[in-house]
Parts: sequence; C-alpha cells; structure tokens
Amino acid sequence: MTTSPIRLALTLAVSLAIIPAAFAAPPTKTGKTDKGNVLTDAKGMTLYTFDKDADGKSACNGPCATNWPVLKAEAGDAAGDGYTIITRDDGSRQWAYKGKPLYTFAKDTKPGDITGDGFLNGAWHLAMP
Repeated sequence: MTTSPIRLALTLAVSLAIIPAAFAAPPTKTGKTDKGNVLTDAKGMTLYTFDKDADGKSACNGPCATNWPVLKAEAGDAAGDGYTIITRDDGSRQWAYKGKPLYTFAKDTKPGDITGDGFLNGAWHLAMP
C-alpha cells in the first residue's frame, strides 16, 4: 500500500506542529545583578523564592501576592527542564523552578533590581539559575 501525497502532507504538518511544544522555551531568562546571575521574567525583572512555600505549594496569597506578583503560567504552558506548574489557592497557575514557586517584587522598578532579596527576615531569596 502506498501513502497518498495528501496523507503524507498531513502527517508532516501534524509532526511539525508537535515539535515546538516538545521543545518549548523555559519561562524565565537569566539576568545579571550585583549578586550574580539570577532568573528573570520575560521583561528582565528579578525572580524570587519564598522560604514559607513548601511541597510545590505557594504560601503567598492575598496581600502577599500583591507585593510579590507570581510568575503566571498560561493554559498552554507545559512543564519541563526543572520547571513545574503549580495551582494556586485561587485556581490560577504559577511557574516553579526546582519545586520553588517564582515571584517578582513590586518594589523592583527596573531589570537588575534586587530590593526583595532578604526581605521578611531573610525569607525571600533571589532565584538562581
């Protein structure tokens, strides 16, 4: 049995559509700060982790999440390469790296700012690559 050109074209199209999803780019970038390289969001803003987060669950909700905006994961995003997606208390999705949920800090105003490092008696830390 021979494969028709239409079937071959459809198979190729489906295969190519799957490849980008399998090799999706990580949700973070790496940026330079006074304390070395850190993970950043797409805008270059420093990302942080919180000591009170445990077992892939965020302990930063309500007013905390206003001061520490989460690195949101969209519906089509897929985990991989050390990155996972957690579900927050409000049902939204958040990126985590090596099991630690990721956040920006509202008081950081430009890429390279690290004003949240050590905040709350050392509970907030720079997310390192």
